[in-house]
Amino acid sequence: MPRTKCEVWSRSVGYLRPVEQWNEGKQQEFKDRKTFDKQLSSQTMPKK
Repeated sequence: MPRTKCEVWSRSVGYLRPVEQWNEGKQQEFKDRKTFDKQLSSQTMPKK
């Protein structure tokens, strides 16, 4: 199946804009972000 390029948008300084248009530093910061999955974390964290 052929791949299709996808435009990724995120919030920067209060408004949405394509990540591709961000400066190099902000793009690297976006790549370094870690995501949090609430459902996954509740399954893996020990119960008190």
